[in-house]
Amino acid sequence: MKKILNNPQHYVDEMLDGLCLAHPQLQRQGDDGRVIVRSRGAVPGKVGIVTGGGSGHLPVFLGYVGEGLLDACAVGNVFAGPRMDDCMAAMRAADGGAGVLQLYGNYGGDRMNFDMAAEMLELEGMPVASVRVADDVASAPAEQREKRRGVAGLVFVYKAAGAKAAAGASLVEVATLARKAADAVRSIGVALTPCVVPESGKASFEIADSELEFGMGIHGEPGIWRGPLKSADALADEMLDHVLPELQLAHGDRVALLVNSLGATPLEELYILYRRARQVLDEHGIVITHPLVGRYATSMEMAGASLSVMKLDEELAGLLAAPADCPFWSVR
Repeated sequence: MKKILNNPQHYVDEMLDGLCLAHPQLQRQGDDGRVIVRSRGAVPGKVGIVTGGGSGHLPVFLGYVGEGLLDACAVGNVFAGPRMDDCMAAMRAADGGAGVLQLYGNYGGDRMNFDMAAEMLELEGMPVASVRVADDVASAPAEQREKRRGVAGLVFVYKAAGAKAAAGASLVEVATLARKAADAVRSIGVALTPCVVPESGKASFEIADSELEFGMGIHGEPGIWRGPLKSADALADEMLDHVLPELQLAHGDRVALLVNSLGATPLEELYILYRRARQVLDEHGIVITHPLVGRYATSMEMAGASLSVMKLDEELAGLLAAPADCPFWSVR
């Protein structure tokens, strides 16, 4: 294992210390400091939005705590869900009196702990709504979409829901919008190399230098197929072939497109993928109005990339364009 660290057991907490020192608009809370909140606290009268998940995916999940986005995040160990107590602490920190929306990826440990946290705080009188993002088309067929994983499409849902809440919408309205945004986005990824979880000190899976895994999840979950490397254009075509049909796009429709690095893939290669994706969408008469290219949802140092496409209407387009600011993404 080659990593810049001290003690692997302190990896997450030292990362959180550094994050908050570099970005003082964020601070740690919770019994073990595993809750990231906005330093200015909850906004009175605004719906609070809380997420949570394992470390190792920056900027997801904690990196999107900020103005016009999320209010708090419960943080787990690398590739491990947050504790129930931290989910509760995040929800309390985000509560400005208008209720709290839990908005997170569709993973078993996260579901269990957020569900228990919601039950506990509802008993205390806090209004709570929950929306799970399940955008990874490779992880289950369309007719079993409730089983799909939440991956980089979370970013678009965070942005839309955060803007809706910032505009003063009610908890019901914010939750309804978040479900609409989650239903409008699809993603798929490809992995070229494994990554190393610090606590284990070894690669998360094995793959030959000449191979890629098509459809792999952000924790190394198996994809659709494993085989020889393909050209960037061939990969982009196949990724879009899996994503676009479910969105039922027509000539003249608008989309947001995210070309995302899973960690080690450089921007140069992401732009090569974006180039081909833009060509394909242009050929279908589909307009990209909100392009994003970069590291938005990673898997430690995994080499690979994902594509996320969100079908837009006037409301979603407006919410993606609304002002927002966090350490990793600003919209002016």
